[in-house]
Amino acid sequence: MKLAQSFSRLGTETAFEVLARARALEAQGRRIIHLEIGEPDFDTPTNIRNAAKKAIDAGYTHYGPAAGLPEARKAVAEYVSKTRCISVKPEETILVPGGKPIIFFTILALIDAGDEVIYPNPGFPIYESMINYVGGKAVPLPIREENGFDFDPAEFERLLSSKTKLVILNSPANPTGGVMAEATMTRVAAALKKYPDAMVLTDEIYSRVVYKGKHRSIMSLPGMRERCILLDGFSKTWAMTGWRLGYGAGPKWLIDAMAKLATNDHSCVASFAQIAAIEALEGPQDAVTAMVAEFKKRRDVIVKGLNSLPGFSCLTPEASFYVFPNIKGTGMKSKALADALLNQAGVACLPGTSFGSFGEGYLRFSYANSVENIQKALAAMKDALPKLAVPAAR
Repeated sequence: MKLAQSFSRLGTETAFEVLARARALEAQGRRIIHLEIGEPDFDTPTNIRNAAKKAIDAGYTHYGPAAGLPEARKAVAEYVSKTRCISVKPEETILVPGGKPIIFFTILALIDAGDEVIYPNPGFPIYESMINYVGGKAVPLPIREENGFDFDPAEFERLLSSKTKLVILNSPANPTGGVMAEATMTRVAAALKKYPDAMVLTDEIYSRVVYKGKHRSIMSLPGMRERCILLDGFSKTWAMTGWRLGYGAGPKWLIDAMAKLATNDHSCVASFAQIAAIEALEGPQDAVTAMVAEFKKRRDVIVKGLNSLPGFSCLTPEASFYVFPNIKGTGMKSKALADALLNQAGVACLPGTSFGSFGEGYLRFSYANSVENIQKALAAMKDALPKLAVPAAR
């Protein structure tokens, strides 16, 4: 017996592999500081948890419609309309178990074998994995440090072709914390006018974890509303990773296709969780504000600390809870350094190559951990790096 040939094209998310290795070391008695996993270390706000408990007691424990409960879709539509300055109807939304199904469903619904998909590199690894899995052609769009971890719109324009059926954008971005400049966004929208068959998947899962100014969506630009499918969710903004709740918003014909895929895949999202989602969207936002303020404090600590390490240089991210330091000065490759930091310094992080080939020469640290632990990690790395970099350079 053997797996289907298509399975060989399926990638993975290295964060969970590194987490498993870190847990194994902890089981052996090692102390590991976790800066690898992209998960807020805060509890889900009390009002949201209480809403779920009340929903269970009220009988929201049965199947619901594949695209989501009507009241939940209405809440998502109103929230997206308000935050993206566009008009979205409930029937143009879908609730799914996490953000990943929006990626998978979009690619399944739109991409035939050989169709080209432009995606950010370094970027969330599931983009490339899903493109390859369905037989599409993955076309990497380099995200470069010299552009402030934005991309070069001229380079984007050169990658566009009549074979482009989907463009994936991610702003604010994982793994870099970069934000797409408004000028870049405008150039993208203008360039796409020449390619009317190309849709846009705009991944905005970190839209509320922004430290300067307000989040801007490409959906708000003229002519882009009907060409975009928005990916957003509850995991990052409201610390609801284990709830498995995400949503999409886009043209009804694509949402209807996704609902059909949902029926075949997971039937529906847990009904009581959707009631909690309404509370997240419509209830008090004090916990979100406090969480983002704490992330900003941690960001400043880790950026300063990384820039003091030998061979490291680190830009200050504008959003998310990740830093993506340049480690070329250490003389080590990304994976070798990440492995050494885990095994010898007890600090779990990810190599930049976990996010694509253009991530070589970088590491990703999640600062979804306490200031105290971040400082301990920095001290451990400062002690270990001189011992690691010198042998590697010989």
